[in-house]
Amino acid sequence: MNTTFLFRTAIAVLTASAISTAAQAQKKPDPAEQAVLLGQFGDWGAYKATPGGKKVCFALSKPTSATTDPAGRNRDASYAFVSTRPSEKVKNEISVIVGYPQKPGHDATATVGAANYVMYTQNDGAWVKNAAEEAQMVEAMRKGADLVVRSESSRGTKTTDTYSLKGIGQALDKVAEECK
Repeated sequence: MNTTFLFRTAIAVLTASAISTAAQAQKKPDPAEQAVLLGQFGDWGAYKATPGGKKVCFALSKPTSATTDPAGRNRDASYAFVSTRPSEKVKNEISVIVGYPQKPGHDATATVGAANYVMYTQNDGAWVKNAAEEAQMVEAMRKGADLVVRSESSRGTKTTDTYSLKGIGQALDKVAEECK
């Protein structure tokens, strides 16, 4: 499964409400390929899609605050994901899309409460570097108030995105129920 495809699918779902009526009249992609909102839980949505006939479920959120240094740098939208792909035996894979290409060879960090996690970066995404820490991070996210992701762009812009964790537990429960 191409994780970038998953990110793009999720972004398409989030921006669907912004499509004009005229654009909606155009031919739509196969609904089986589109992500479907299963429920909104606080600041997190639970989604399901079946790209290529393979079920994918994920919880997704946008940051509640985002800062750049230097200030005012433009970038695409950023999102945090917790994905489950049963056909690949992947459960609760944590990733973020940061909104612009990341500095090659430079790790991002994710903080939940007092716990810090290193994330490797590729293009505009970041993933937990030590996969063995993902279950621990998911538990911390279920109990925590905020997820703070710090990264650096290929042009040297430092970014801090803060995600509210309100509703993540319910969203992850819905993902688990739908993607067994």
